[in-house]
Amino acid sequence: MCAQLHGTFLIMVGTFQGQVVVVTVWHVYCSKKGKCTIWCVGENMPWSKMLDLLASGQQLSGQEAEHICSAVFDGGVPDLELGGLLTLLEQRPMQQQEYQGALAALQSRVFQLSQPDSHWRPVVMPSYGVMRDQPSVLPLLALSLRRLGIPVLIHGMLSGGQSGVAYVLRELGVMPCATLAQAQRQLQSGQLAFVPTGALSPALAHWLSLRARLGGGAVARRLARFIDPYGGSAVQLFPVEDGQEISAMSNVLCDAAQRALFFVSADGEAVVNVNRRPAIDMALDGVVRRLFEAEGSASRTSVQALPAEPKQTAQWIQRVLAGRLPMPVPIANLFACCLYATGYAQDMHQAKAISAVETGSLAVA
Repeated sequence: MCAQLHGTFLIMVGTFQGQVVVVTVWHVYCSKKGKCTIWCVGENMPWSKMLDLLASGQQLSGQEAEHICSAVFDGGVPDLELGGLLTLLEQRPMQQQEYQGALAALQSRVFQLSQPDSHWRPVVMPSYGVMRDQPSVLPLLALSLRRLGIPVLIHGMLSGGQSGVAYVLRELGVMPCATLAQAQRQLQSGQLAFVPTGALSPALAHWLSLRARLGGGAVARRLARFIDPYGGSAVQLFPVEDGQEISAMSNVLCDAAQRALFFVSADGEAVVNVNRRPAIDMALDGVVRRLFEAEGSASRTSVQALPAEPKQTAQWIQRVLAGRLPMPVPIANLFACCLYATGYAQDMHQAKAISAVETGSLAVA
């Protein structure tokens, strides 16, 4: 008999009548002190040992991360261990292989939509922001794209405070889709669709709902950005938390062959700061390209103060769309990136020109 260690699996191999056969497969976890825990596939995961592993600061393999996330998604972790597990996950940055494992668990738990009949790729916008000092201006970008005929789907939780995107959209006449069939009809007819997380991925909605009982929720919000109901054919807007996360995200998005625009967003919303544009990158065909550099100072058309209530925010958005107020240049820049990523514009020069005309801002070009 011989043993071969592959990541977290110990495969015992032997021979029978001249043929090589796999006798059994085991999970292996080894702490930094050299203490190993081994159990057979098919047995219940020893959560106490997993908690010890996370508490020691050891990185998870992709298979481990997939196993853990699958269990949390499906309600397979006892309540006591779940609280400790989520607390430990919240306290550590996720590594690239951990994201890949978590993404593998998520992908099989997201319902899919048919791509609308459109010349342009749909745009998928996550809305899971946690800072609620002011209402979300994400609908401004979404409606600007929609009026050019580009399909736009926003997804997020219905809860989260009176300043969440759902409340601003309601003031603009966009109600949540009760079913995926309704979302499909709205997108097919050229309307903006806001789809609650529970309709797209009940498993992820369950994880997000644990925040009310256990606090935190950062890991679930990070994973929510990966929701793609179009199986890779859409353009995803991907807010990242800080510059350190950009490297990991660019590798994960490239490995997943996803077409995405990603940028730092302080509040976690899929829209840039209205007063100072961060760097905006595009992941396409496994390559990352910088579309806009970060601004060193506030934009020339800085917004002094956004409205504090959803109704006033909706009115401000309507005035911008009507041309009575200038669109903040950083949002117009992101609008241009979306035009290029969806195929509406052939290159960034054309995208900037179209954005300048549509937004009435020569500063964009």
